[in-house]
Amino acid sequence: MRTLLKNGKIYDGTGESAFMGDILVEDEKIVAVGPEIDEKADETIDLGGLSISSGFFDAHSHNDWFAIKKEPLKYFEPFIRQGITSFIAGNCGLSAMGFEKDTPYLDKVGAGLFRYDSTAKGVYPTVSAFFNAIDRRSPCNIATLVGHCTARTSVSGWESRELDPQEKERMLDLMEQGLKEGACGLSLGMMYEPGRYTSVAETRDVALLAEKYDRPLTVHARALSAITMDYPMFGRAHNLRALDELVEMARGTHLKLQYSHAIFVGTSTFKTKDELHRILDNLRKEGIDAWFDIYQETLGVSVMTVFLPSWYQALPEEERRKPWNRIRLATVCNNLILKMLGFGWKDIQIAYLGPGLEKYEGKTIAQIAKEWGRSCFYTYLELAEMSGFKGRANMGPYTTPEIIEWQSKMDNVLYMTDAWVEEYGLQNPAIYDCFPKFIHFSLLGKGDTMPRTIRKMTGGVADRFSISGRGYVKPGYYADLTVFDEKEMAEATPDQEKSFGIKKVFINGKQVLSDGKLDTEALKTSGHALRSR
Repeated sequence: MRTLLKNGKIYDGTGESAFMGDILVEDEKIVAVGPEIDEKADETIDLGGLSISSGFFDAHSHNDWFAIKKEPLKYFEPFIRQGITSFIAGNCGLSAMGFEKDTPYLDKVGAGLFRYDSTAKGVYPTVSAFFNAIDRRSPCNIATLVGHCTARTSVSGWESRELDPQEKERMLDLMEQGLKEGACGLSLGMMYEPGRYTSVAETRDVALLAEKYDRPLTVHARALSAITMDYPMFGRAHNLRALDELVEMARGTHLKLQYSHAIFVGTSTFKTKDELHRILDNLRKEGIDAWFDIYQETLGVSVMTVFLPSWYQALPEEERRKPWNRIRLATVCNNLILKMLGFGWKDIQIAYLGPGLEKYEGKTIAQIAKEWGRSCFYTYLELAEMSGFKGRANMGPYTTPEIIEWQSKMDNVLYMTDAWVEEYGLQNPAIYDCFPKFIHFSLLGKGDTMPRTIRKMTGGVADRFSISGRGYVKPGYYADLTVFDEKEMAEATPDQEKSFGIKKVFINGKQVLSDGKLDTEALKTSGHALRSR
């Protein structure tokens, strides 16, 4: 099958200026790119001056957990509609593979955030098994990291202790096996079970393994805000202390360090932005290849219990309801966390509590408290308990438009969504229009230049994670292509829970989206497993 795309404004992924030209695709690959291609084709599509680039590459994803679903399309549809064709998955230490086949802790893999369940096609302990399961059986292309939390859980569950030498060796062997089988790097999740119990010495072992294979180590740091429950309450901002740990971990190496989702949770954290980036820049001067990634959103998604200290959640229900424990908790939440962090109850929006509680979705804690005639704190606590401490909330601010604009222009940044489709409740808005918004703000002069913006969501990601044959509009590369209307993107109003400006999407040569219509049949087999070179 030969498809000729004519009269497109081509962004080739190198960061160089766009040029007008044609693209000839044969089966899965691009065979020619030039000012005017005059060859026979089975189908000729006149783009009429619309822009075209390599398919967008989401640099930080968890869609490995959704590629293994029996019916994966619904989990990928909103991403395809915003022009994304490929994902770097397995982030935050929480990969869907990289564990021992007979581990007794399979139910704990995923740290409670993700899990194997009846909707999965099967269980895939190794990277090879995972790739074999999804190759040409998933809508989009998936590269994956191997998660430290996953491997550590496999050998010791969520125990809060140092691993013994045999356990550490087993854990590192699992991670190295994944790299040998084509994983594009390793990931740490220092805020999740059991990554939160990990010493710098253990993370350094992981870093040295990533360095050995010249693969990135992505890190969800122990803190992303100025105040947490993980460090002494006063003194140096906690997100900077967490970054200090990474400096200690990486010092003396030539590690490819990827600082995940460079956000600043709570207004009190905004003031740390300059120092955080100075630290990353200093690492680069020391020979550590330090990068970071961002999304085009000012809020984030978290479990409701993010503000509840672990000592309270561990109490039996009878103890939790005792006045003294409630007073102690109220003091901690209202004064030592929210006030010092710079969050308000109006900033916490209910995304999901559970079946029968849908009426609270979309409302803030402050709104519900007013309806109930109760204090915000006790409203929050009751809602958390109603959800079995498993409720989900959209909250912010995690950053500001000005910070995003500033970060998006840096040389060592990649763009991503860090989002997935939830089964119930409100969705993370990043699933809808995160990548179109990067282009929107670029066109308005509030982001990086267009060629550099496109590079940071195409060729830059492929290069960073050693994914060959992807990310560029060049002969011999796979025909993952996104066609978009710059005029429509510039004039659009973002944040409407839908994408905008994306006209056509091709994945491995198959046209899977055309003017808003998905080819659901093609999407059953369009995606490839992406093995790192």
